[in-house]
Amino acid sequence: MPDFALLMAIVVIALLFDFTNGAHDSANAIATIVSTKVLSPLAAVCMAGALNLLGAFLGTAVAHTIGSGIVRPEVVAGSHGVVLAALLGAIVWNLLTWYWGLPSSSSHALVGGLIGAAVAYGGWDAPSYGSIAHKILLPLVLSPLAGFASGYLLMVLLSWLVRTSSPHRVNFLFKKLQILSSAFMATSHGLNDAQKTMGIITLALVLSGEIPEMTVPFWVKLACALAMGLGTASGGWKIVKTMGHKIFKLEPIHGFAAETAAAAVICGASALGAPISTTHTISTTVIGVGASKRLSAVRWGIAGRLVVAWVMTIPAAAVVAALCYFVLRVTGVAS
Repeated sequence: MPDFALLMAIVVIALLFDFTNGAHDSANAIATIVSTKVLSPLAAVCMAGALNLLGAFLGTAVAHTIGSGIVRPEVVAGSHGVVLAALLGAIVWNLLTWYWGLPSSSSHALVGGLIGAAVAYGGWDAPSYGSIAHKILLPLVLSPLAGFASGYLLMVLLSWLVRTSSPHRVNFLFKKLQILSSAFMATSHGLNDAQKTMGIITLALVLSGEIPEMTVPFWVKLACALAMGLGTASGGWKIVKTMGHKIFKLEPIHGFAAETAAAAVICGASALGAPISTTHTISTTVIGVGASKRLSAVRWGIAGRLVVAWVMTIPAAAVVAALCYFVLRVTGVAS
C-alpha cells in the first residue's frame, strides 16, 4: 500500500478508535448521574459529549506521552504498520470488552497495542521501558488506589457535613450538585482520553515525515475531539448498567462524591502527562464511596471481575496487535 494511503488509513482508523473510546467510556461520566435519575440518559449523553469535546482542547501532555514515551521512534521509524496494528489491536479488545459489558481501559488497550506491535516489528528493544514504567505502569497502579482513597475520604467528609440534615434535603441538594460533578467528570475524560488518539496520529505523521516533531496539529485536535464527542453521544449502555447499578447502589450524594473524586484524580494525572484509565478511576471511586458506608455495601464479586479485566488489558491488546502486525506484513500492507 502506498505510504500516503496507509497514513490516511491510520488517521481514519485512529478516529474510529476515538469514537469507540467515547462510546465505550461514556459510562465513566454518566453512569452515576443516570443511575441516580438526576438526568435522563439522553440528556446525560448529550452533556457528556459536548464536554468531552471541550476537554479535548485543554492540553497535550498526554498526547506527547503516547506519541513518544511508549515506543522508541528511532526503532520503528518508517513503519506505519506498527501504528496501524496497534490501533487494530486496541479496537478489537475494546469491542470484545464492550460486548461483554466489562469496563476495561481503552487507554491501556492502546498502550498494549503499541507495545505488542512495536515488539513484533523491532523486537524487544522497541519499547521505551523507562518511560512505560514511569508514565504508564506506575499510574496504572496508583490511579485506582488514588481513586479508592479519594472516593472514600470525600464520602466520609460529606457524610459528616450533612449529618444533621434530613435525607430528603440531602437528596435534593446533591441531585443539583451532581450535574456539576458529572460535567467535571466528562470534561476530565475528554482532557485525558482524547489526547491518546492525538498522540497516535501525531506519531504517524512524524514517522511519515509529514511533520518534523511531536507537536499536535490543530486539525488533529479538532478531529479527535469531534470523534470522541460523537462516540460519547452514542452511549455505552451495557457499561452504564455495570458501573451505575452492579457495583454499589448509588444515591445522589454517592454519585457526587465518586464523580468529583475521580475527575480530580484524572485532571491531576493529565497535567503530569500520564495516560491513566478513566474507567479504572471512576470504578474505584465508586467502590471507595460504597466502602465508606460499609464494606458489605460493595458487590465485591463484580469488583473482582473489573480487576481481572484491568489486569488482562495491556497483555491481551499487545498479543492481538502483534498478530495484526504479522497479518499486515504477510498481506503486504506493512513492511
